[in-house]
Amino acid sequence: MPEALVVGVVRQAIETAIAVSLPMLLAGLVAGVLVSVFQTVTSIQDSVLGFIPRAVAIFAAFALTFPWMLRTLSGFSADLIRRLPEFIR
Repeated sequence: MPEALVVGVVRQAIETAIAVSLPMLLAGLVAGVLVSVFQTVTSIQDSVLGFIPRAVAIFAAFALTFPWMLRTLSGFSADLIRRLPEFIR
């Protein structure tokens, strides 16, 4: 298997992983920043207050984007399986 093919497949896998995880990471980031601003303004320093909203935001992003994530990962997997003879040569 040529090196360029391996590099291309690994690059595509990394790009797919980043694209699939990005909505949840952004939701957690936005929720974390908003909670931090709220905690700073109100002087409430409770660790649970920082964790629960982030967990809810990440779960909500996951629930909303799951069909898209499934289609993206299924498409990537199907493409890998379809290109399997090319990899074996």
